[in-house]
Amino acid sequence: MSITTLLKTRYPLIQGGMANIATAEFAASVANAGALGLIGAGGMNASRLREEIRRAKELTQGSFGVNLMLMNPEVDEMADIVVEEGVRFVTTGAGNPGKYMAKWKEAGIVVMPVVPSVALAKRMERLGADALIVEGCEAGGHIGELTTMALVPQVAQAVSIPVIAAGGIASNRQVAASFCLGAVGVQVGTCLLASQECPIHENYKQAVLKAKDTDTIVTGRIGGTPVRILKNKMAKQYVAKEKEGASREELEVYTLGSLRKAVFEGNVDEGSLMAGQVSGMVHEIRPVAKIIAELFEGVDHVLEEAKDVYNNSK
Repeated sequence: MSITTLLKTRYPLIQGGMANIATAEFAASVANAGALGLIGAGGMNASRLREEIRRAKELTQGSFGVNLMLMNPEVDEMADIVVEEGVRFVTTGAGNPGKYMAKWKEAGIVVMPVVPSVALAKRMERLGADALIVEGCEAGGHIGELTTMALVPQVAQAVSIPVIAAGGIASNRQVAASFCLGAVGVQVGTCLLASQECPIHENYKQAVLKAKDTDTIVTGRIGGTPVRILKNKMAKQYVAKEKEGASREELEVYTLGSLRKAVFEGNVDEGSLMAGQVSGMVHEIRPVAKIIAELFEGVDHVLEEAKDVYNNSK
């Protein structure tokens, strides 16, 4: 079965389940463009998630699902809600979905955990995952340590279920590279931040557009909670304090509510502007449908071009 058949989409693409960003409206716009849209439950309570699912049903006949952050204090209730509301696709992060897997599978839900390592990928396959979203540290937000280039082929070799590459993907060349690494599809987030439909504050969008290749930084790496964001005043202060050995409580002064400051208030100095290393490739605000379509236009040509380059190098 192809990944587009599994996802019931035109394109082999999943939208990242970005907390406070991936609303019902945004997920529906992605679904209407022919990809799998996700409602990001991170930052929501259970009742809000139910409302968002019902809203998405009103806005699209396409494929959409829910991303569940398993550290959410209301995740047990959320795990039941996706069943009760007939959600067809669930992606998970920040934890082990094992305790929910049986009821999700009984309900016919396609489950796709996000994994940052081979060990976790194998574990998720044993638990019954249908596919894996394999995310390299080029991605924005919470990340692991391995790059997409190193991680995807190792996972693809270690498991027998479909692998979807994530992290560092914003062009048809990177989509083509993902296929070469062993993936059957991609998940993207950063390039969709600069879409007309993305609900983030205009200041946040402009910060992404202005970013250069070296304009992201990882906070929380020393403390074991790495998050990739755009460099700003808050990020620089955080990293400096972290290197000085500040406690988690001291560091929370900088990060508490910082994502909401970025998304809703447009505070580009003190907000957490989560974005990946491909921010330097994002240069204009466009419709979601156009961004997604252009990711796949010319992929065949890119692969043929790479074949020619290889043949000429021999």
